Amino acid sequence: MEAGQEHHILITRREPLGVIAAVIPFNFPCDLFDQKVAPALLAGNAVIVKPSTDNPLTLCRLTALLGEAGVTPGAIQIVTGRGSKVGNWLCTNPDVDAITLTGSTEVGIETAHHAADHLAHTALELGGNDAFILLPDGDVDLAVDELMWGRMYNTGQVCCASKRFLIHRSLVDEFTSKAVARISALKQGDPADESTQIGCLISEKAAIKAEEQIKLTVEQGGKVILGGHRNGAFLEPTVIADVPATADVAKDMEIFAPVVPIITFDTVDEAVEIANGSKFGLCGCVFTRDMKLATSVAERLECGGAVINGASFFRSFEMPFGGYKYSGIGTEGVMSTFDEVTHTKTVVLKGIV
Repeated sequence: MEAGQEHHILITRREPLGVIAAVIPFNFPCDLFDQKVAPALLAGNAVIVKPSTDNPLTLCRLTALLGEAGVTPGAIQIVTGRGSKVGNWLCTNPDVDAITLTGSTEVGIETAHHAADHLAHTALELGGNDAFILLPDGDVDLAVDELMWGRMYNTGQVCCASKRFLIHRSLVDEFTSKAVARISALKQGDPADESTQIGCLISEKAAIKAEEQIKLTVEQGGKVILGGHRNGAFLEPTVIADVPATADVAKDMEIFAPVVPIITFDTVDEAVEIANGSKFGLCGCVFTRDMKLATSVAERLECGGAVINGASFFRSFEMPFGGYKYSGIGTEGVMSTFDEVTHTKTVVLKGIV
């Protein structure tokens, strides 16, 4: 204790911010509702939920169920509509004390500008272009298994999905052939059919954008060796080989679809340089049997989460989840979310002892 302070007691407590705007995207509505809304309510805040216009009904129902379960009337509300209109109105409202948003980096930056006008707190989980690094002693079969989970899940529409596949030159042929074999065996079809393994994207607009990104990657030197075709909102799972490290997808172009761009490297330093060459820094991963090397690479990666011998798509409820650089501000998780939606207050009992 600092000299002269021995007769005082300091008590630190957390207090609710007030009204929280929770902006939730289409891809994981239930999970992100849990991550944002539950901690905010438990901390004593009121919450206004803004769901995606692509699939708002699930969150409308969850909000209604909370009311039926006994949440204080008015403490949880939901408003639907376009982000450009309803979202902007919500985020610029001076009665909103904090905004927790999961979405694109462009929307996140716009939201931060809105919040700054009335000094609202922000927690922003934004875009990502996660690097998947396979070092020369890595387990190729394990890496391919993790690719299937870490890239194909939810048709590739995952913020922390592995999106840039950095494969050591000595393993690239084996990895590519095994990846193509596994991915080509997936059954694409109607998501309502339980036998379907990979469905459509959220909209035809999203599929058109991904198709254009594939074409650009080919123009920049890549070669499509599997898939690449679109039918409405359905995009074939796609593997692009020989992608140069100078291509947009190797840096800042995030493809929100089941697309695997493969980039070769020769040295660990080169792999780390490519991985860190993106404006994004959400998550990343490295495959190697050398744990000393693995931890070294994990520490050097400029991202909020680094997975060793697993895809970057990893988010347990208790972990603080968030990114570096243009991937966001703040973290979500059981305890860290409470910090994002509360004030810190210190109560001083002066001269009490």
